[in-house]
Amino acid sequence: MTRPQDAIIQRKEVRIMTKIDIISGFLGAGKTTLIKKLLKEALGQEKVVLIENEFGEIGIDGGFLKEAGIQVTEMNSGCICCSLVGDFGTALREVVSQYSPDRIIIEPSGVGKLSDVIKAVQKEAENCDLSLNSFVTVADAKKCRMYMKNFGEFYNNQIEYAGTVILSRTGQVKEDKLGQAVSLIREHNHKAAVITTPWEQLDGEKILSVMEEGNQLEKQLFEEEEICPECGHHHEHGEHHHHHGEEHHHEHGHHHADEVFTSWGEETPHKYEKEMLEQILKKLAESDDFGMILRAKGIVEGPDHTWLHFDMVPGEYEIRQGEADYTGRICVIGSDLNTEKIQALFGLK
Repeated sequence: MTRPQDAIIQRKEVRIMTKIDIISGFLGAGKTTLIKKLLKEALGQEKVVLIENEFGEIGIDGGFLKEAGIQVTEMNSGCICCSLVGDFGTALREVVSQYSPDRIIIEPSGVGKLSDVIKAVQKEAENCDLSLNSFVTVADAKKCRMYMKNFGEFYNNQIEYAGTVILSRTGQVKEDKLGQAVSLIREHNHKAAVITTPWEQLDGEKILSVMEEGNQLEKQLFEEEEICPECGHHHEHGEHHHHHGEEHHHEHGHHHADEVFTSWGEETPHKYEKEMLEQILKKLAESDDFGMILRAKGIVEGPDHTWLHFDMVPGEYEIRQGEADYTGRICVIGSDLNTEKIQALFGLK
């Protein structure tokens, strides 16, 4: 007796390619906020895996990353979130074979070079049916100039390789300042779509469609352009990136993030009054005594069983009450960090 399933003709399964979106941006630019918005407003029907590549010893968002490898957590909207430190290619292959997602969003470390991430994905793309869908850079409208000046080699790379640049905090800057930020970006990338509208006025679907359109252009460029032997940058035929001698020198630096940036992290049961934490963060945000601090974030115990979550980028910080964690955690990332002074500031020495 034939069973019904025997009669079904085996149709050749058409393998849908997994789309890859790379969402880069300097520390604290708002990458995670943007990703949450896209998940909620544009990608609800898709099976999405988010790969976060953390820089530093402690990923406050994803628990401890002491060992290399993948740590998987559920993110909102049923999205699977993997944090990894270590072999990117292996992780990518594992994610594809284990989950067969419709889309993988890669959130590289805030200080990584976008070109390095694109190259690493391209290397794996052929073996894993991956389609490079978009390369996006989130940039804080208030801080473009400062980051370009201090960390041009890393910051400009993220701008140059983006198909779309999404400016964050545009509602908080005056029109002329916003115009200046856009022209600084245009100096490094005259083809990308630059989103200047405040995010709360845009639907996630609109943002996604701009990302996907911006990238058709970028992908062609990536294939057509020559690689400059001096620096590995891709330039259009016949064009060379000589702005000013000094800038050229910066752009053609060959540093790895590990050589320039350091991270200090500590777990602690130490309790902090809110005012005390404010004073600490104010010092970190405004003083040069501790090195060039790009980001400080953490979760610490406050008075009466409350927990304080804090976040700092140059010149500004915020503290809010949030849920408890298994212990207090503090993480500081920057360059030329004076970790002893930072430890002492937090009262941990």
